Amino acid sequence: MKKRLLRYIIPYRFHIVLSLLTALVSALLSLYIPLLTGRTVDLILGPGKVDFSGVIKMIISIAVLALVSSLSQWVMNVLNNRISFGVVRDMRNAAFEKISRLPLKYLDSHSSGELLSRVISDAEQLSDGLLMGSAQIFTGVVTILGTLGLMLMIDLQIGLLVVCLTPLSLFVAKFIAGRTYNYALRQAEVRGRETGFVNEMIGGEKVIHAFNREEECLKDFDALNSELEKASLKATFFSSLTNPSTRFVNNSIYALVAVAGAFSCVRGLMSVGQLTSFLSFAGQYTRPFNEISGVVTELQGALASAERLISLIDEEEESPDKIDAVQPASFEGRIDIEDLSFSYVPEKKLIQDFDLSVSPGQHIAIVGPTGCGKTTLINLLMRFYDPLQGVIRVDGRDIREIKRGSLRDAYGMVLQETWLKNGTIRENLKFGAPEATDEEMINAAKTCHAHSFIKRLPDGYDSVINEGGEGLSAGQKQLLCITRAMLSRPSMLILDEATSSIDTRTEIKIQTAFQEMMKGKTAFIVAHRLSTVREADIILCMKDGNIVEKGDHEELIRKKGFYYSLYRSQFLGNAI
Repeated sequence: MKKRLLRYIIPYRFHIVLSLLTALVSALLSLYIPLLTGRTVDLILGPGKVDFSGVIKMIISIAVLALVSSLSQWVMNVLNNRISFGVVRDMRNAAFEKISRLPLKYLDSHSSGELLSRVISDAEQLSDGLLMGSAQIFTGVVTILGTLGLMLMIDLQIGLLVVCLTPLSLFVAKFIAGRTYNYALRQAEVRGRETGFVNEMIGGEKVIHAFNREEECLKDFDALNSELEKASLKATFFSSLTNPSTRFVNNSIYALVAVAGAFSCVRGLMSVGQLTSFLSFAGQYTRPFNEISGVVTELQGALASAERLISLIDEEEESPDKIDAVQPASFEGRIDIEDLSFSYVPEKKLIQDFDLSVSPGQHIAIVGPTGCGKTTLINLLMRFYDPLQGVIRVDGRDIREIKRGSLRDAYGMVLQETWLKNGTIRENLKFGAPEATDEEMINAAKTCHAHSFIKRLPDGYDSVINEGGEGLSAGQKQLLCITRAMLSRPSMLILDEATSSIDTRTEIKIQTAFQEMMKGKTAFIVAHRLSTVREADIILCMKDGNIVEKGDHEELIRKKGFYYSLYRSQFLGNAI
């Protein structure tokens, strides 16, 4: 995982080198200032024995060095910001791009809130960790080595005492950091589940109110929130132990150094100025251990978040198009399905030994009870899923030999579930045909009977709707989706309960528009309301993944079989 993270950091190597150089300058200057401070102290020998000119020169030198050190640290922080935010931006782009290439089965098995948490929350956590730790560790190491060397030069024995006591601080930091990572990973996982739950509840708020499930949902959220609280408390508890624990050890070392240094001064082995410098170095020497220990705990949380984000980026993508996959310029619409078998889970069979032959321009209606495989068949035609067995051919060519983009461009698809993006009506209608003119867009809207309500909106086609099209009725949203499909001028059509949210009067008008749009085009119509499929050339009656009846409306009614039972249950009130 760390190697994968490094791949995103390497492109910023120039910024990293500059950051390290500025960190080095800042650290070295910070080390030199205590030496000048000690020399300044030694220039003050007693009453009437002060070298004022020397003291003034030293003070000016210290001020200049402090200014340059601060400026270097500011440049370092700017560079670190660019590195950390740039890395996270690249990883977010990679994660978002990966989501667009993931197979539908992955998206079906993971909540949108969980994915949202990884792309937003985990990336933010990673950014904070990188921002805090990118240069502090390097600066801390330089400071530790520099101060240690200077202390050994001033007094070898006291310097060696510091070296011997240093592993105590490192051992404490390592012991705590190892436990922090596991709790940070657990915290990130629970946070992702909570984000998914909140996203789900907000999306289904009306249903929750309609069924008076507010209290139950609140209890479920409270339980999840309590779980996050426990995970967060444990992660925070262990991460918060690091700094005070190492600070206690380091302060103890500082006290020992002060006492040992005082005895050295009394014995004449060290001047007061040297002791001042030594104590300053001892403080600088121990401080990085506190900072690094805090950074390490932050990095544990960042690495846990990075693992979740990288695991998304590394997910297996939708199988790529074959190297020799073709991209037909146009499609006639002849579809042949042979020996098709498919199931979402191996132990639960769905579609088995399915055969179908559709001539160009035919309109195929698919009816049957819920769960019989109607929408699954559509998913297979669009190649959202690949069959486990058998083959689907379009114009005599296996769809696995056609580029996915070309195949999907050939279909105009209107689903029962409407999807509208945040933007203007115009942007939503031209989503599948950005090159379409405004005149073509308006004509399509008029044909689909959407133009009248669009013109009543405050800004007409430039009216902004938010994600999901809130403020529009279900029927209006569906009319926009129908218009969007019509404007893309597809070679083939898939209508999956496309008029389920539209009133009967408008539905009749839409059916007329559909008939006009479907002229000469192969169309698949999935419907529960049999009134919408009476004009279809072929009606497929599906049950348990198999075609149990096939024919046009009149033929199936005469058979008085499965379709006849469905028809009577809808129009004559008799049960199947």
